[in-house]
Amino acid sequence: MPEFAASTVRMKVPEDAVSLPVRVAGVDLRAWAAEAAARLVGPDTPDPKLLPALAAELREAAADSRERGPITALSYVPEPRLGELARIEMSALVADETYPTLTVDLLQRYLAAPTADSYRPPEAELRTLPAGFAVRVRHAYVQDVGRDGLGTIMETCAYGIRADERWGLVLLTSWQAPTHTDALCELTDELARTVRVTA
Repeated sequence: MPEFAASTVRMKVPEDAVSLPVRVAGVDLRAWAAEAAARLVGPDTPDPKLLPALAAELREAAADSRERGPITALSYVPEPRLGELARIEMSALVADETYPTLTVDLLQRYLAAPTADSYRPPEAELRTLPAGFAVRVRHAYVQDVGRDGLGTIMETCAYGIRADERWGLVLLTSWQAPTHTDALCELTDELARTVRVTA
């Protein structure tokens, strides 16, 4: 059994976030997304296309996050007419034979490693949170590059949190709207401060 399985991880959920059913078996994502979109939009929307478009986006978000198997995943939708602004995921990292002890340095190397898709070098800062020592990393990637060499910039703000020497947490917020970068980094900072781990 994984080291973190006997622990409880809690984090505040932002007011405009929808919990994605990433760890619940047997959920009909199409039906779930339709209900979630209806709650966000409300009964009096003047745009008949908004509800099905948002439902489709939430369904795709849930399916996408499921593939990574996070502990929890949220779709942040402060303005339903604009769709998902950001995705927030919390995942666990467990020490193994290669890395038998989980350290903040290891978390930093994992999260701040540049890749071939990096748009700019990652920026890392050490932090201390209620849940433990941590590293905060901002990164940006180029995705979906076309034949013309142009692509989409995906920005991320992540926290690697060392729960103890055997396991840790990664809180990751990702988005494609550069005008919201500062606000989404601040949101991630606020969420990281609310993370609690209890045995």
